[in-house]
Amino acid sequence: MMTIECPGEFWKDYELIDSGNFEKLERFGSYIMARPEPKALWDKTLSEGEWNRLMHTRFRTGAGFGKAGKEDSGVWEKKKSMQEQWNIRYKGAQSGLDFSLRLGLTSFKHVGVFPEQSANWEFIYKRTTELVRKAQEEGLQKPKVLNLFAYTGAASLAAKAAGADVTHLDSVRQVVTWAKGNMEKSGLDNIRWVVEDALKFARREAKRGNLYQGIILDPPAYGHGPDGEKWKLDECLNEMLKCVSDILAPTDSFLVLNLYSNGYSAVLGETLVRETFCKKTAFKSLDCGELVLKDSYGKNLPLSIFVRLSR
Repeated sequence: MMTIECPGEFWKDYELIDSGNFEKLERFGSYIMARPEPKALWDKTLSEGEWNRLMHTRFRTGAGFGKAGKEDSGVWEKKKSMQEQWNIRYKGAQSGLDFSLRLGLTSFKHVGVFPEQSANWEFIYKRTTELVRKAQEEGLQKPKVLNLFAYTGAASLAAKAAGADVTHLDSVRQVVTWAKGNMEKSGLDNIRWVVEDALKFARREAKRGNLYQGIILDPPAYGHGPDGEKWKLDECLNEMLKCVSDILAPTDSFLVLNLYSNGYSAVLGETLVRETFCKKTAFKSLDCGELVLKDSYGKNLPLSIFVRLSR
């Protein structure tokens, strides 16, 4: 089944105010900012003067813009006084899905969260809660969830809030430290932190025979491991999925795959997962679709595609 999903209106700390002319105007908590957005091909609804009146800061791309590995580099131009770091809260649609995220202005236009991913957080929390409940009823150990390319950890927090034993992996130590701070701000604990190349880790786990009841994959188009390992999505994704298929439990498990690459479609992602995970092992559901942000004027901004497998 293919669907289009966006953050629920219950999330009070985030809002896409307007989009267009290759930019988006967003509110994170108390602060409003303008950031480049290549997919916003249409016209803005608000005037440029209204954007300038509302925003606290605007990201301007630098000399590296458009070059592999430096696509989003640039500087923030402050328009109004604001903190360099601040906190927002995600209080989800489901009881118990509640965590905090520290945000900050980075030199790569990111602020520490991808808001469209909230639909995945809801799925992760719901599915993990079901697995935790079943494990308790059958007297089994709590389910293990592995978050690869895990960034600042919102998906890890969703799984942890549901009661899973969570492993959070990213190749950038500073980002893992950021995620750990989010865990502490959220009143959670005991997430396992790993700074390593994701493909190398998955291969090793397969050799060890380790299994996970939930695996989350949100790979970038390009990246590097801590020891200089090169990641290129087009070349590595199929192998990554094959390794992950060896460590995803054959029953009572789930997979979430998220892809941002402009050339990828939900159908492509669904075919990859179906070919890798569904030929030999039975599954309950296989869903795919697009994650979008809807601005205040009803314009849908597509940002990533997802595939979700339940066994």
